[in-house]
Amino acid sequence: MENVKFNKFLDNAQILNKRFGITPLLYGSLGLEVLTDSDLSSDDIDILIPSRYVEGDDWEELKQFLEQFGYVLIDEHEHTFLKDDIHYSYAKIEGLKNFANTCEEDIKIYQQEDAQYKLLSLEQYLRVYESSLSDEYRMNVFKKSAKDKEKILFIKSKLNMF
Repeated sequence: MENVKFNKFLDNAQILNKRFGITPLLYGSLGLEVLTDSDLSSDDIDILIPSRYVEGDDWEELKQFLEQFGYVLIDEHEHTFLKDDIHYSYAKIEGLKNFANTCEEDIKIYQQEDAQYKLLSLEQYLRVYESSLSDEYRMNVFKKSAKDKEKILFIKSKLNMF
């Protein structure tokens, strides 16, 4: 399946690999699409990276570097950039431990073309989306409850949990 957003993510991952030594985690719907080779109509690219790159001085360096490649910061609070009509949002990978009981060391690393990246397993995605249902910020700000429930059913069907 040709996935334009995934190809854009690979381009982004490649520059994160080369410049910062970051192996980013492709998160959210797009990551689940790639994992399952399914079309889930992802609307953006969610990327988890080490916290030092979304906080403090390292955030400034990352922001300036991405801007050199044509990424335009559109929401500093959410660490969201726009490039080629696609939103790229960055968050801390360390948050997965408390949010979905997922340790970074347990996440599989992939290599494709010249990019190295991480991708959650179906079981890890299930924990993420189940935790999302009790995340008040996600529910109140993004209104994602119905979509998260659909993804939980989708993941459970893939895991043959019915």
